[in-house]
Amino acid sequence: MLKAAGVEDRIRQAAETIYQALIEAGLTAVIGAAPHQRTEARTGMRNGHRARTISTTAGDLELKIPRLRAGRSSRRCWNGGGEWISRCSR
Repeated sequence: MLKAAGVEDRIRQAAETIYQALIEAGLTAVIGAAPHQRTEARTGMRNGHRARTISTTAGDLELKIPRLRAGRSSRRCWNGGGEWISRCSR
């Protein structure tokens, strides 16, 4: 699929993949467990995703932002700029 795409599409797809991996890794660190992992240290649970589009120099990226169901970290949000923030703005 990537071989047939243009250079701009490849760069956008790579940026999207990297951002998504960072989001998931950040959430794993916050709640103390990977997806489908059961641990004593878990502080919350994933509850699906919401779509979010962010604009970058690589183009618009379609990301899936995880939702949290319970735990002390449920008030933390991804700001789309590369870091977690302490409170969500709704």
